[in-house]
Amino acid sequence: MDPVDSVDSVDSVDSVDSVDPVPAPAARSPRSRITRLLAAVVLLGATALAVGGALDGAGAEISAAARRPGGAVLLVAAVLANAAGLMLSMLSWRVLVADGDARLPMPVAARIFFIGFISKFVPGRIWGVLAHLQLGRDAGVAPERMLSGFGLGLVIGIATGAGAGLLVAPAVLGSYAWAFAPLVLLAVAAYARPGWVNRLVASALRLARRPAVEPGTPRAVRRSILLSLASWGVSGLHLWALAVLFGAPPGLSLPVTVGGFALATVAGSLAFVLPDGIGARELVLLAPLAVVLPPAAATAVVIASRLVCVLSEVAATGAVLLWARLARPAPAPAALSRTTVPEGAR
Repeated sequence: MDPVDSVDSVDSVDSVDSVDPVPAPAARSPRSRITRLLAAVVLLGATALAVGGALDGAGAEISAAARRPGGAVLLVAAVLANAAGLMLSMLSWRVLVADGDARLPMPVAARIFFIGFISKFVPGRIWGVLAHLQLGRDAGVAPERMLSGFGLGLVIGIATGAGAGLLVAPAVLGSYAWAFAPLVLLAVAAYARPGWVNRLVASALRLARRPAVEPGTPRAVRRSILLSLASWGVSGLHLWALAVLFGAPPGLSLPVTVGGFALATVAGSLAFVLPDGIGARELVLLAPLAVVLPPAAATAVVIASRLVCVLSEVAATGAVLLWARLARPAPAPAALSRTTVPEGAR
């Protein structure tokens, strides 16, 4: 063997030995596995109850609507619109969590977001927070960063939802719609001065006696606001498709349904003790729909919307979990050691 080759071989072996092996994930304790299993059972049970309740309440309306001309197409479009809106909402949240040095691949982010999202079927907002913290820790994201993303996302979602809800003001309030102008100014101020969003979240954490978290950068907050507004607009199209299916005029009903859905969803999210805001969202949604539909048809649309939302949320979550599983990288090969280097290279 040439001396130079011999030196190169030794150097290459030494460089292999100097590479730190990728640490294997820590094995979960039996108690941790049992806790996770129980949490999964509770979440699946709550989801099954939500789907069953929605089917029981809206099955007749959906069945009748599907038999109308173009009914099946509009129903499928409604499901896809709400699912697409949820994906935009996930992107709005991911911008905040992946802000700065955090690394969160898209499939992993989608898995964390949607598991936390469907935890809304279990009464209490705390379960979504706990799911985000635990899944984020598994993905290598600090709890402070996950808590910051959750808090900022919640504030941005409510603020942009209230802003999008102003679309119903002209139809419902007529000449008195100007009374909601301060909300428009608030939304503009949030985009122009993102720092106040950070301060609002920090103040809420202090009131809750939680540790301060790292604020979002202005660029991340602005991008999150735009994506959140887009998610409200796309998600609201599902209600528009249902309203048109039940006889609403397409042009007049578009701003009413998009804004009404955003406003009603915000109202439901503020009803913390109600699973998925059941009751509060429907009550708020009836007012704008009554402008473009008779009371009986408006009620049918509200009930159908609940079923479409539940089905699209569950379907999107299932698709995301499958995507995350298929995108999971293969285990890295074990690092070479001196015992695995061929004899000829020593």
